[in-house]
Amino acid sequence: MTRPAVAEGLWTWTPGRGLAPVPDQVAGGRLLVADSWLVREGRVRAYDRHRERFARACGDCGGPEPRRLAAFWRDVTAVLPRTGAWFPRVELAAGSLELRLLLRPAPPLGTGVRLWAAGQSDPRTAPRRKGPDLDTLARVRRRAAGEGAEEAVLIAPSGTVLESATAGVLWWEDDTLCLPPPRLPVLPSVTAGLIQERAQRSGIRIAHRERTVAELDGREVWLVNALHGIRPVTGWTGRPMRVPPAERAGEWRMWLDSLMEPLPAD
Repeated sequence: MTRPAVAEGLWTWTPGRGLAPVPDQVAGGRLLVADSWLVREGRVRAYDRHRERFARACGDCGGPEPRRLAAFWRDVTAVLPRTGAWFPRVELAAGSLELRLLLRPAPPLGTGVRLWAAGQSDPRTAPRRKGPDLDTLARVRRRAAGEGAEEAVLIAPSGTVLESATAGVLWWEDDTLCLPPPRLPVLPSVTAGLIQERAQRSGIRIAHRERTVAELDGREVWLVNALHGIRPVTGWTGRPMRVPPAERAGEWRMWLDSLMEPLPAD
């Protein structure tokens, strides 16, 4: 039987003792690694892939050994709520290498998104690892909000679109599903990976292309992440950009939702 979930807030983990609340006065601090996903009524999408991405990132920066990570993940899995909508985040703290769980309710989920088309020069220090740049990206989103948008596009010095502050960017050119080349500094997106695999199984052509924001004019553009799934861009701010009907997004969103599975029992 599943143990009761821990309360909302930040919890730290100790081997053999499990999770304990972190006092407010010592919460926070810089993160080496973070990963998060949506839990809805005890169901989650691609849970193993989030675990694997978190473990790889911890290994890349000298984090805990695999056995310790596996024990931490088991304890996290046991306490995640089986009712309601949640957006938990696992963390590896800088300095202490402390493993933590931030348990927070899921925000309202969006079915579309407005993008700030001015383009934000990529400010990240570790673009392929989620965690170190979360505060910086939150500031980018606040600037986008000031421009009437919900998200901002991060761009390379060449002007090439990389991703948004919290999501991967995919788009359609005719019947080809496009995304930035993997050699560019982009986070390995679990959700984008799932979408690409379905496209391959379905015989849909996939292309890695370098495009500026202006070259996305008139395209069906998606932001994809673990929280919202697929959100088609429904408007741009900062420059005149045409937005076609999101003809493909609805069916792909239904498919992505169908991948939600019950959390493991242990």
